[in-house]
Amino acid sequence: MKRIPVSMVRKDLLDIPEYSLPNEYRIRLFEKGDEDNWARVETSVDEFKNEKEALEHFNKEFGPYIDDMSMRCVFIENKNGEVIGTTTAWYGDLNGDGEVSGRIHWVAISPEYQGAKLSKPLLSAAMNILANHHSKAYLTSQTTSYQAINMYLNYGFEPLIENQTCYEAWTLLENTLNRKILM
Repeated sequence: MKRIPVSMVRKDLLDIPEYSLPNEYRIRLFEKGDEDNWARVETSVDEFKNEKEALEHFNKEFGPYIDDMSMRCVFIENKNGEVIGTTTAWYGDLNGDGEVSGRIHWVAISPEYQGAKLSKPLLSAAMNILANHHSKAYLTSQTTSYQAINMYLNYGFEPLIENQTCYEAWTLLENTLNRKILM
């Protein structure tokens, strides 16, 4: 599948779907020292070549905001206390107009735990955090992450169409997901 970047928006943070984690897992917030856990999980899903590169990225993007991370970065642990998933209920200026919105950022579940019904509870937890700070949210992804995009659509995120490439991406996603997305 052609990899095309996409952006999605959720116009409000009301009525967030709720999903429970399976009993053998728990959700917790970031604690100082979790940088290595974040780097390991993100590397496991091929976001980075290695954990050193991931940690460098973490320090550049989040290092100056480490206190925010303790309120906004969510982890899933397995029954042994090992971190196996993460996402960040971050913030940013999607349109460059100075308006800060919530952002679902860096969603990842370690490959050996994908399919274990962890993504929806993780996303619900992050969106509830966003709802405490923001009135709307956005995220960025790519067409190759079509399964995640399908979940985001089910959570009320909508395509952000800014140019012809966006139409190409969402038409490809409609065909791949076999669902009407563009109205």
